[in-house]
Amino acid sequence: MLDIKWIRDNPGRLDEALRKRGAAPAAIDLIKLDEARRDHLKRLQELQSRRNDASKEIGKAKGSGDNARAEALIAEVAEIKADIQAGEETERRIDAELEDALARLPNVPLDDVPEGPDETANVEVRRVGTPPDFGFAPKEHYELGEALGLMDFEQAGKISGARFTILRGQLARLDRALGQFMLDLHTGEHGYQEVVAPILVRPEALFGTNQLPKFEEDLFKTTDGRYLIPTAEVPLTNLVREATLDEAELPLRFTALTPCFRSEAGSAGRDTRGMLRQHQFYKVELVSITSDEASIDEHERMTACAEEVLKRLGLPFRTVVLCTGDMGFGARKTYDIEVWLPGQGAYREISSCSVCGDFQARRMGARYRKEGEKAQRFVHTLNGSGTAVGRALIAVMENYQNADGSITVPEVLRPYMGGLERIAG
Repeated sequence: MLDIKWIRDNPGRLDEALRKRGAAPAAIDLIKLDEARRDHLKRLQELQSRRNDASKEIGKAKGSGDNARAEALIAEVAEIKADIQAGEETERRIDAELEDALARLPNVPLDDVPEGPDETANVEVRRVGTPPDFGFAPKEHYELGEALGLMDFEQAGKISGARFTILRGQLARLDRALGQFMLDLHTGEHGYQEVVAPILVRPEALFGTNQLPKFEEDLFKTTDGRYLIPTAEVPLTNLVREATLDEAELPLRFTALTPCFRSEAGSAGRDTRGMLRQHQFYKVELVSITSDEASIDEHERMTACAEEVLKRLGLPFRTVVLCTGDMGFGARKTYDIEVWLPGQGAYREISSCSVCGDFQARRMGARYRKEGEKAQRFVHTLNGSGTAVGRALIAVMENYQNADGSITVPEVLRPYMGGLERIAG
């Protein structure tokens, strides 16, 4: 959430940021709403001041025997009390209207984010590894998995409907191995603390990480008013909700392997074959909580941690910086890591790493104390995939496929697979 004081001081910067994101200007309307709130609060303060003065005058009037004056003042105080009660209700309505308007504003991009309307304006910053030359036409993951008898979409559809997958045998184990490998790498070498986090959360937690109110249609809601998490970013970032930290505690780095649930609203007709876009999938999430000065460097560090997963797996990939029109709602800057999928002959996203500034912290009330300062600051938050397990499975299957349809197990995963070198059904 953006600071209304910053908006009042920088209306032009807000509208320029919204223009870059393809959104309509909003500064004038927000400032008008804030002015109405301020005027209303001033009126309430004046009413409260007059009520206090009139209450004192009642005692004086009674003391002097002026009962008529006292009765008139009592009537005035009662009227003022009623006006204040009505005014407080109006205050709550205006506050809610302003908060909702602010909650629907996207974050302000950093100055070095490329401007553009959509993914066509994203900028590649590096490319690592060379796509394999098989000497035969590579297959897509679902062709490989079904031929091996270890990937079942038909039965999954009977159980749960479209966009679900059943993995069996060594493919199921490979999927588990990928998640374990990622966790071990991030906790053992990258300094992240593993967390077992709830996958059912209250709406306040989703508001804190800006999935609500704007993206409710993408979520699965339970009958008791909670939601299934779309990503472990939600519980991990909310670990500092309503907390005040000391600067010496920062940075905090968390990781978790969780199932994630997304309705995929608006994706009808996209990636309908295979398991690239699912309602349920596993992902290793990375979350960092930092000071404001450290967040930009932490963004580069987090992205490197996610890239290291693909380097260890020997998967070709490229990293792109997203343009203003393709960037997520809460991000100030985002790197997408795209892994090479031979079956598609294309790079596809496997991780997004974003720096959010204090955008989420304001929604969560997460602050820190800087040594030597009385005023508290909002922490800065970052999140990234480290990486999506299902998409890593797809990439391993397609990049390590053999002419006979078998799949070579990457060396780094073999200890997690009981030494297995090849999956052949």
